Amino acid sequence: MDSTLTTLTGQIAQLDSIDSAQLERMRHEALTALAPWKAEYSAYQSGGWWTTSLMNASGDAADVTIGDCTAKPTDLLAQMPATTALLNELGLNYMWVRLARLEPNAFLWEHRDYDDLDQVERHRLHIPLHTNSSAFLVTGGTKVHMAGGRIWRLTPTYAHGVCNLLGPERVHLIADVYTDDAYQRLARRPTLHPAAAEPLPNADQMVLAERMQAARGMVALGYTEAAERMLLRLFYTYALPEGAVYDLLVELHTSLGDVEAATRWTVAKSRLLALTA
Repeated sequence: MDSTLTTLTGQIAQLDSIDSAQLERMRHEALTALAPWKAEYSAYQSGGWWTTSLMNASGDAADVTIGDCTAKPTDLLAQMPATTALLNELGLNYMWVRLARLEPNAFLWEHRDYDDLDQVERHRLHIPLHTNSSAFLVTGGTKVHMAGGRIWRLTPTYAHGVCNLLGPERVHLIADVYTDDAYQRLARRPTLHPAAAEPLPNADQMVLAERMQAARGMVALGYTEAAERMLLRLFYTYALPEGAVYDLLVELHTSLGDVEAATRWTVAKSRLLALTA
C-alpha cells in the first residue's frame, strides 16, 4: 500500500467481508421493510438523505437524532432477522445503528461528525446494502466508492461529504460503536484497495473564477439556491482545502452585497466543520 493510501486508511478503510447470501438477505430486508424514514440534519444535506433507526436509546425507529446511549433494538429491527443475526454475530458495543438512504442527485455537504457527543473513543461502520458506482464519499481530496461485500470504517471527525449522482438509491447500514475488544478484533487489519480510491484533481484559480462568475450570473437571474448548490458541489469534483466551498459562498454573497447571506454561510461553515473560535 502506497503512502497516500496508508494515510487515507486512517479516514476510511475496509474491514472484514460479509457472506454474500447473508448480505443479500439484509439488502432485501432494508429495501422492503416498512420503515419510518426521517429527513433529519437538514443543514447537512441537499435533500434526499433519509434515516431510520435499528438500535437507539428509545427503541423507536423514528428516533434518528443520534447521541450517546446504551442502544437497544427498535421495533423495526425486530422485523429484520438477517440484520439482527449479523449485529449479534459482530458482538459490538453499539451506540446507534441506522439505515441511511441517499436518493439520486442528492448530497451530504462537507462536514464533520461526533463533535457534540461525549469525548470517548467510538467508530462508525458502514455496510453498503444497495449502491451504485456514482455514489461515493469524498475525504482527504479523494473519492471513495464503498462497494458491497465488506464492512467499512469511516472516521467522521475528518471533513467528508457523500453524494449519489445518478442512482439508484444508495442504502447503507451505519453502526456507531464504542471501542472494545470486539471492535479491536474486527478492525485489526484495516485496508483500502487502490481501485476503491480515486484522487480528485486540483482546481486551479481560473476554474474557480469561472464558477464564481457563473454563480453570480445565476443569482442575478434569481436562482440563488441553484448557484449555492453549484459551488457546494465543487467539493465532489475537485480536491479543495477544507471548507473552501463555504468560503466561496461567503465570497459570492459578499461580492453581491448580501451581508446576511455571507454571515449565514460563515456560521454554517463553523457549525458543519465543528470549528472552534
